[in-house]
Amino acid sequence: MTPTPTATLVARDWAEIQERMLVPLYEAVYDRLEVGPGDRLLGLDCGAGLALLLAAGRGALATGVEADPARRALARERLLKVAAAPPRPAVPYDVLLAFSPGPGDLAAALPAVRRGGAVVLADWGPAERCTVPTVLGGGPVARDLDAVVSAAGLVPDGSGRVFCPFGYADVDSAVRGLLSTGLYRCADPALAEKELAEALHPFERGDGAVWLPNIFRYVVARVA
Repeated sequence: MTPTPTATLVARDWAEIQERMLVPLYEAVYDRLEVGPGDRLLGLDCGAGLALLLAAGRGALATGVEADPARRALARERLLKVAAAPPRPAVPYDVLLAFSPGPGDLAAALPAVRRGGAVVLADWGPAERCTVPTVLGGGPVARDLDAVVSAAGLVPDGSGRVFCPFGYADVDSAVRGLLSTGLYRCADPALAEKELAEALHPFERGDGAVWLPNIFRYVVARVA
């Protein structure tokens, strides 16, 4: 499927503006798991592949899954191995990054992970420590990651919290970045931009930059 021009623009906003906001989360997880040379890693919903690039920079063999054709195309421009559905590798993966997966996506990917392999889930932290849900009008709501681990039959192996501020040069960049997440639901693009710009004004700094502090929580589990 060839991405539409609009979808490509939104995907580029994700890759150029928004994706980097989660780097502290990726790095904290990789430090926790000591990801390094030879580790085989699979990233679900990998977007344009920044998490994969960071893993590859540590020497890991990183592969991704991304359903959105436009984001997948950008990941491939970065020379990353990204498919539309979870692969069935000859050699199982050591690590599965499934930061915000649906239950079906997680179940489809788990057979590709070796016994004892790590599965990492992440989502928003406590509502009072996250400003983005306020800007987006009350959503998204953090899921119970421990319940997801239990439902998937995984063995808990620790958790952590990471400070991930969303910082933008100006309101326009903030609006484009947040819209690229797909979390703001509004059928009228012009109205969505107007509403988001108004919601961001309380978070503007004197130089015009926008600063949205957030805490993300992640859990580590093992395949039984």
